[in-house]
Amino acid sequence: MKKIFYTTSVLLLLLTACTSDDPNFNDNQDRSYDVAAETLLANAQRELADQSTTPDVNLNPFRFYVQYLASTQYPEESRYNVVTRNISNNLWNNLYRDVLGNLESAKEVIVADEALDEATRANELAIIEIIEVYTFQLLVDTFGDIPYSEALNPLNVLPKYDDDATIYPALITRLDAALTDLDEGAGTFTSGDILLGGDVAGWRLFGNSLKVKLGINLADVNPGLAQSTIESAVADGVILTNDQNVTFNYAPTAPIYNPIYAQLVASNRNDYVASETIVNRMNDLSDPRRTVYFQERGGEYVGGVNGGSNDYFEFSAPGVLFEAPDLPGVLFEATEVNFYLAEAAARGYSVGGTAEEYYEAAITASFDFWGVDGVEAYLAQPEVAYATADGDWKQKIGIQEWIALFNRPFEGWNEWRRLDVPSLEPATGAVAAADGAVPVRLTYAINEQTVNNTNWQAASTAIGGNRLSTHIFWDVE
Repeated sequence: MKKIFYTTSVLLLLLTACTSDDPNFNDNQDRSYDVAAETLLANAQRELADQSTTPDVNLNPFRFYVQYLASTQYPEESRYNVVTRNISNNLWNNLYRDVLGNLESAKEVIVADEALDEATRANELAIIEIIEVYTFQLLVDTFGDIPYSEALNPLNVLPKYDDDATIYPALITRLDAALTDLDEGAGTFTSGDILLGGDVAGWRLFGNSLKVKLGINLADVNPGLAQSTIESAVADGVILTNDQNVTFNYAPTAPIYNPIYAQLVASNRNDYVASETIVNRMNDLSDPRRTVYFQERGGEYVGGVNGGSNDYFEFSAPGVLFEAPDLPGVLFEATEVNFYLAEAAARGYSVGGTAEEYYEAAITASFDFWGVDGVEAYLAQPEVAYATADGDWKQKIGIQEWIALFNRPFEGWNEWRRLDVPSLEPATGAVAAADGAVPVRLTYAINEQTVNNTNWQAASTAIGGNRLSTHIFWDVE
């Protein structure tokens, strides 16, 4: 089956391309129309992992926004310039075209495959649904209102934008249906599922953990749905330990090595140093994870200025571990889920444990994931212990969650926007378009303004302006 590209601009170009009266004009004998669902699934998972993992400033500037990394000789993206490199276009196209487009094509192949029994077909379609929901959430959380209900119809080249607040409940409904369809006793993918190897039980944990993530994002705007979503997910089982993490296992050699390695090593460039914001905080806490996150400079951990042109050899570079070509890319992990549940417990939800228990489990899982000792002593520090750390539950959880999500830029940015912890000052030299603040969304893809202008304009008006400072619906403070 032909791979379909769903990005509106690409479709419009295809529909307005040159034509010919020759009936064989479009019959390219060198291409393959028959692509296995497993291949399409693997391609989608690879693209999703790459987009979520890479520090490439053309694709993923969020480590700058949440002040995990600072730039060296090319500071524009750390100053929130998203236009020069068309960052929004790149991210938009990668998720719509390369992830969702491949997944939709895989669905078509599975539906048309007469050799599949119905239970296997249901499992495979449910797995794809879970990844699609994950991807749509990334898009909503990045842009706000997005094409959703009409987005994946190849016959509609100008899809409308849906209200972001209405997309979340629809995603939860889809997840519930997919989880209902999963059958651990039935067949599933025997290849192509790079994330979980066709492990249906693992996909159930992934799907329920994604429900928790959706629910916790709704907590300040739709608390009833948030609570019911989270409690039902926990009752059915979520990711709580590192052996249940959902990771993309990169290869030690090209072309499938980790994109962090591509930027730190293979590029022969020195574009990133640690941000002073996170280094100073971790120094204050004597956090043992510094030995993994960063390299010492002169026997110390020293962070660069956010938005500055920092000397690579003066400030701490990212840790040596991140130079490994086969470092796994993480899409869901125990640290993340335990922090969500700590917050849920603090809000009074019934999730099988207390806020303190999940808080400590989250930090412990982070230490274990990075292979760092000393978690007991760390948790015993008055500045870290849940009972004595500064602030309310948002402050306690938010600071530790921000530190633990160091290599999860999308999630770190989400949690900073939602909890407003830590307090971040905008980068030095921030562009005027940032309105004097750290960005809380990306502006829409420029291609959408050109090709899908009427719907783009309606969406821009609906969200309160297509600006970096416009809040996503769940970001209420």
